[in-house]
Amino acid sequence: MAKVSFIGLGVMGAPMAGHLAAAGHDVTVFNRNPAKAEAWVAKYKGKRAPSPVAAAEGADAVFTCVGADHDLEEVTLGPDGAFAAMRKGALFVDHTTVSAHIARRLAKEGADKGLLVVDAPVSGGQAGAENGKLAIMCGGSAEAFAAAEPLMQAYAARIVHVGDAGAGQTTKMCNQIAIAGVIQGVAESLRFAQASGLDTDKVFEAISAGAAGSWQMQNRWATMAKDEFDFGFAVNWMRKDLGLALEEARSNGATLPLAALVDQFYAEVQQMGGGRQDTSSIIRRLGR
Repeated sequence: MAKVSFIGLGVMGAPMAGHLAAAGHDVTVFNRNPAKAEAWVAKYKGKRAPSPVAAAEGADAVFTCVGADHDLEEVTLGPDGAFAAMRKGALFVDHTTVSAHIARRLAKEGADKGLLVVDAPVSGGQAGAENGKLAIMCGGSAEAFAAAEPLMQAYAARIVHVGDAGAGQTTKMCNQIAIAGVIQGVAESLRFAQASGLDTDKVFEAISAGAAGSWQMQNRWATMAKDEFDFGFAVNWMRKDLGLALEEARSNGATLPLAALVDQFYAEVQQMGGGRQDTSSIIRRLGR
């Protein structure tokens, strides 16, 4: 079994680190809020470190799942960052959804130190993390991916090596672009059904098993109809992710008119006070 550290114990990171501990690995954790780290240790019987650099000391592999680019930079390259303590040949895996720019930067910084680096954003939400059924999209060298895959299997249903450094992050952008368009379509379909005086349960029964069917329809149609929006991935985080995609598109020349439009719709939801509601709350801007 490996000696690993996990930095970032939010709704995704905590259960992922827990699966590593349950698989028999020697896990040391760090979180900026010490109370979360202490709670994790009490539940999973691992160890808590006072800083990222302390967590990484002597580790075979270091995992991160934090908030955004600046958080990731701080816990890796900052004064108390993990990279300062990692030994040559150690593995670094980042599960944060961040820019491809910082993923490529960490790959380069890591290579200069002799580290194996994988950018590995995930899809599947809190439930996927808790159930160990995440989809993981990976960027990095074949050698780095080969080292990371057996460890990630502790919490994954699917792991795909997409390409070189940054490819995991750009693939996650593809994921979010696709979701944005689908959830907007489901929201409009539901509001149209309501405006037409239809029984929305019957409409769902009629259309969900055909070409209109999707994960969003299966899981959010009924809750949207009830104006319930407390089901995981928040609007604030979706705007962050769409912003990353739109920024990358400006670099690679891709055209994302629908993603840009949906991003603005989510800005309206934020203005309505819905930033912490899940992404299906986009229906709120369509009225009743």
